Amino acid sequence: MIVTETNVSGSRAKDIIDSLCLDGAVHANNIGYTGGLWILWDSTQVNVSVLSSTEQEIHAIVKDLSSNSSWLLSTVYASPRYAERRLLWDNLSRVAELHTLPWIIAGDFNKILLGEDKLGGRPINISKAVNFQECLNICGMIDLGFSGPRYTWTDRQPLPHLVQERIDRVFGNVAWNVLYLEACVKYLERSHSDHSPVLLSLRTDYGNQHPRPFSFQPMWLSHPTFAGLVSEV
Repeated sequence: MIVTETNVSGSRAKDIIDSLCLDGAVHANNIGYTGGLWILWDSTQVNVSVLSSTEQEIHAIVKDLSSNSSWLLSTVYASPRYAERRLLWDNLSRVAELHTLPWIIAGDFNKILLGEDKLGGRPINISKAVNFQECLNICGMIDLGFSGPRYTWTDRQPLPHLVQERIDRVFGNVAWNVLYLEACVKYLERSHSDHSPVLLSLRTDYGNQHPRPFSFQPMWLSHPTFAGLVSEV
């Protein structure tokens, strides 16, 4: 289980974690009074070896005891502040250079990739979306798709000021996708939170799964990163 934006840390976080039925846990510290990132697990199902963590990320090796397979899990809570979020993209890109393991990156990315990932509010910031996509490309990540409601976060404002976005996601590299060919992601209904719970299942739900492979967006042609590439072709 991954819990993001807990807004608690230290002894308070430990007390809450100790009260749960999962016997394995690690948590990253908050960013000031916000943020917070936990990984919780059942040690009869998986072994989890934590490699490193910052306020925005935890990296761990997960061994699935049922299949005896191991893979890298990077769980994230990306800062809402752009400068700090760029540090996360840089860190993930460095991790990609250090291993060849099956790998998934999951969590709250606090950034959308495409215009269709957002309803209401200001238009997508192309430059920031490109930075996010460049990180995913370096890491060799593929969107695992989803079923359920499209948007995973809402600002809970009344119409016509309501904003909804798809910012909670799961990505996997080719090796992880080959390891779990039937894996699927479900966005569940929100209850008390402004975020939807996200369920990653290693067996396919043959319902309305929406695959989301990366596709180039024409609006990105104006960005210098891609404009230079296009001019060279």
